[in-house]
Amino acid sequence: MLCRLLLALLFLMSQGPSSFAGESEPLDSPVVRRDHRVTFSLEAPLAKKVELRGVQRQLVPLVKNERGVWSVTVGPLAPGIYGYSFIVDGEAMLDPSNPEIKPERDPDESELEVISDPPLLTQWQDVEHGTVHLHDYFSKPLKRLRRLRVYTPPGYEGGGNSRFPVLYLMHGTGDTEATWTEFGRAHFIEDNLISRSKSRPMIIVMTDGHADLTDEEGIGPRNLEKMESDLLQAVMPLVDKMYRTVPDADHRAICGLSMGGFQSMFIGLRHLESFAWVCGMSAYVPDVEKTCAEALNDPHTNDRLRLFWHQIGRDDFLLPPQKAFEAVLEKHGIKRQFTVTGGDHSWPVWRSYLEELLPLLFAPAKAEK
Repeated sequence: MLCRLLLALLFLMSQGPSSFAGESEPLDSPVVRRDHRVTFSLEAPLAKKVELRGVQRQLVPLVKNERGVWSVTVGPLAPGIYGYSFIVDGEAMLDPSNPEIKPERDPDESELEVISDPPLLTQWQDVEHGTVHLHDYFSKPLKRLRRLRVYTPPGYEGGGNSRFPVLYLMHGTGDTEATWTEFGRAHFIEDNLISRSKSRPMIIVMTDGHADLTDEEGIGPRNLEKMESDLLQAVMPLVDKMYRTVPDADHRAICGLSMGGFQSMFIGLRHLESFAWVCGMSAYVPDVEKTCAEALNDPHTNDRLRLFWHQIGRDDFLLPPQKAFEAVLEKHGIKRQFTVTGGDHSWPVWRSYLEELLPLLFAPAKAEK
């Protein structure tokens, strides 16, 4: 993040004194109007071309005025959360007028929210809210300091001895442990579903999915294996020690999107003693017959899985390998809920999947009947 901010600062300085020394009024960008049209602005008098990326499928050109301010109005935009960048002479940059930044390992998107009335499930509503806790921990398997976030549901702090099931929620390539709350709004979704009695109150644990620092994309076998070790040997013991969990498979779920979907299904299928709820979004398991052979060939796998659920958009570029993964599961007789939905490989799709998944998790366990 610091690198991107420094680049934005250097860019502003390069555009002349009026952009940096306060000789002109500071820009307000983005400006969301009542009709959900949005105006984006950037002061860049020396730039030759500025485009907007992220709010529409195609790049949108900005127009420069006599002051050297580039601007464009788009929309009306559908209510929701958007990541966007300015493309200035071919280089992506954050909006220097907007302090809201999508959490990423190398941030290049500013964040915009268009509020709905009534608000969406992803948006703040006047209901009881849970708490998002930030933890630094030392991972013995990885031999370095790591971070994770833990959501506790409304009333947890004053809940006496009540214990809760846990969802381990994994992010995608390039994201961080903060992305599912800051951009995915997982905590608001769960708050709002609980307020409507549509979801069982649960603890949600969000880890840093980039366990192998030499793997930029995070989809190689070493990253999968290191995430498996970190989750099982460091994260889960920490969560079970610090929070009032029910530490058994019937009360643990694992789910993720894209890279995190690989991780959740890989770890979940390999550790059914720890997870009875295994889910994925835009995900498949590479070499599943090799890496998850025990689960595929175990005649008791279907009995151990309370829910094996995954969804993907019909325009998602990962649909072909997902279908190949499905064929292997079918071959081995693994029961699951698999749906091809509308949409592509993007956050609006994954937020909607989480809204659908949370009410399905943690039906009364067999031991509770």
